[in-house]
Amino acid sequence: MSRFNVKKVAVLGAGVMGAQIAAHLVNVKVPVVLFDLPAKEGPKNGIVTKAVEGLKKLKPAPLGVAEDAALIQPANYEEHLARLSECDLVIEAIAERMDWKLDLYRKIAPHVAPHAIVASNTSGLSITRLSEALPEALKPRFCGIHFFNPPRYMYLVELIATPSTRAEILDDLETFVTSGLGKGVVRAKDTPNFIANRVGIAGMLATMKEVEKFGLSYDVVDDLTGKKLGRASSGTFRTADVVGLDTMAHVIKTLQDTLSADTDPFYGSFGTPPVLKKLLELGHLGQKAKAGFYKKVGRDVLRFELDSEEYVPAGQKADEVYGRMLRKPAAERLKLLRHSEGPQGRFLWAILRNSFHYAAVHLASIADTARDLDFAMRWGFGMKQGPFELWQEAGWAQVAAWIQEDIDAGEALSKAPLPDWVFQGPVAEAGGVHTPEGSWNPTTGRFEPRRLLPVYRRQHFPESVLGSNAPRYETAGKTLHEDASIRLWTLDADQDGPFGGQVLIASIKTKMHAISPEVCEGLTQAVELAEKAYQGLVVWSGDEPFSVGADLQAMLPAFMAVGVSAIEDAEGFMQQTMLKLRYAAVPVVSAIRGMALGGGCELAVYSSRRVAAMESYIGLVEVGVGLVPGAGGLTYIARRAAENSQLSTDKDILKFLTEGFTAAAMAKVGTSALESRKLGYLLDSDLIVPNKDELLYVAINEAKAMADAGWRPPHRRMFPVAGRSGKATIQGQLVNMRDGGFISAHDFRIASLIAHVVTGGDVDAGTLVTEEYLMTLERQAFCELVQYPKTQERILGMLSTGKPVRN
Repeated sequence: MSRFNVKKVAVLGAGVMGAQIAAHLVNVKVPVVLFDLPAKEGPKNGIVTKAVEGLKKLKPAPLGVAEDAALIQPANYEEHLARLSECDLVIEAIAERMDWKLDLYRKIAPHVAPHAIVASNTSGLSITRLSEALPEALKPRFCGIHFFNPPRYMYLVELIATPSTRAEILDDLETFVTSGLGKGVVRAKDTPNFIANRVGIAGMLATMKEVEKFGLSYDVVDDLTGKKLGRASSGTFRTADVVGLDTMAHVIKTLQDTLSADTDPFYGSFGTPPVLKKLLELGHLGQKAKAGFYKKVGRDVLRFELDSEEYVPAGQKADEVYGRMLRKPAAERLKLLRHSEGPQGRFLWAILRNSFHYAAVHLASIADTARDLDFAMRWGFGMKQGPFELWQEAGWAQVAAWIQEDIDAGEALSKAPLPDWVFQGPVAEAGGVHTPEGSWNPTTGRFEPRRLLPVYRRQHFPESVLGSNAPRYETAGKTLHEDASIRLWTLDADQDGPFGGQVLIASIKTKMHAISPEVCEGLTQAVELAEKAYQGLVVWSGDEPFSVGADLQAMLPAFMAVGVSAIEDAEGFMQQTMLKLRYAAVPVVSAIRGMALGGGCELAVYSSRRVAAMESYIGLVEVGVGLVPGAGGLTYIARRAAENSQLSTDKDILKFLTEGFTAAAMAKVGTSALESRKLGYLLDSDLIVPNKDELLYVAINEAKAMADAGWRPPHRRMFPVAGRSGKATIQGQLVNMRDGGFISAHDFRIASLIAHVVTGGDVDAGTLVTEEYLMTLERQAFCELVQYPKTQERILGMLSTGKPVRN
């Protein structure tokens, strides 16, 4: 792998994007200096200081934990330019004004280190033109780096070279952005708005044009163009509100100013829509201005109506017939839409046809391959499939014929014909642009594989495009055991051990990776198998979530038939499974991504070590369904409090117990791996991995390293508990909360039982107990609550609606 070592980064510009890029650098432990203009009044760093403070209040949170804002070093261009010499990467993120950017480059150039990379986070200005202000020595180390908003959460980063950019500079930057920042990199050509914004914004404009044509309301369009269509759940107009209508208008203006009818045959559809003009004129800039296409008044959501310039009640849904159409296989779905007579169906076909048409016409000028365009749209605009993937899945030749028919009939947005490569040659013969050999590059006329930079060896199962026949984690490697609930397997790539691998992998297969009795049986079998023949065990699944916890739905029939004894047996089996993982003779590593809730959290904390993606959300949430954690979660909290008190001069266990109790009683979930660590669900020894696709690689290597270091499981020790006096202290606080109306009587009942378990029950403070003793208290509390009507209301409410019931 490249040894380009990024010890410090400078971000120029403390606006919305610059400050959030700095925040994400802090999240992944990269020291960062954030620059802006000197303040005209007060401290010179006032602009940056205010921006950093603002990061703590932004939603969604740009920081993993808010207090890490203090790690961003403030600076200004008047006093601190010399600090640039300490930085290995300089990211410019000031306002989208070519003249301002060029002026800043002239100012910083003398201070940039001779090895440093300088990159502009422009969303669409020419990178080559920007480079003109730089000295000749710096031009080979300059490129574009386009983050998407919000940068912590959006996976896409576009890298754009100039004719002068050295190839190894882009390779080094791609390596850092992929592994260091956890992003998916697409290389774009230096054309207006690059790939994702060029195709995405053109698509939004085309959608708005079709909305006018078919007379549909914004809420109906969002219902059609959200999850039902395999796109971001916010749909078209709500997405525009989130992005910001002023930001969208700026990107549209870039298209208008830098393109023409000669350079883009779709130019006629790039006019600013009348409704967007009117909203901008009224200052309704979207979510940040609390009004845009939509406006929230109390609990009511209203939508803007252009004719009256008023907001009217929203909430209309699309006709259900189109929802059913969109659930059909791709070929049937597009055929039904193509021949649909209703306005909603004709609208859907029109926007899909327009996206296919635009992508095909512009592929050669904006991207190297069709894969880059599809990835850009998936990662930058939240699409389940890129336009070429959907076209290929639906039948390349048939869809191409339909598109060309519409072009010839004047139904399409442009008269430009589809490129010749669509109908003849390798693409037509292969039935699409994606093949096992690679994806279509219209410039070279070949199917080209992905770049094989060394960093991608860390991704055993990287994201792939339809048609590439990339290995799938569900079937890859050597299967040692598989049933409907779990698969136990090893990687072929790990050749040194028995059966093709040194580390056993357990992948849960249930819906949302819920933990059923069958999953527990599989995990027990995995430990026994790993102890016999492997160096370690990794619990990992190739998709999110890690696990949402115990499978309550699977438990209910047994509860109804046999009674509470069935629940007690199931909980006891889960607890024994957790202890088997904790005391396994080989290291057990949980590779966490997405939600690890309830039993999923317990599975994680009972593993020997955790390797977590940055976007991991971990917590004990059983209170939400009227229960207490029942598979060892409360036992873990009590044990960790005892262990932490033993390391301190203050031996008062209650002080170390309070945070864990509060987290469980309030069902707190870490909103990042960093916050999950703060809550105690990850330890300092656990690893946080920026890129989700590197989890398995890191987890396997961690298990091997632990084994090589002579791993032994911990001793089974008794430990002290806070006892009845600790419970009385907590109980007093709970009484005040109940009587003050902060918690319901049922919440009080549940929290009291949590306090009973974590303090060890009716024993003296300092009494030594075993994990098994506390797990018995857990089971008793769990089984007491499951019989209680208010808990049953919460369980049934969650199972039927997916939302917690407050009672």
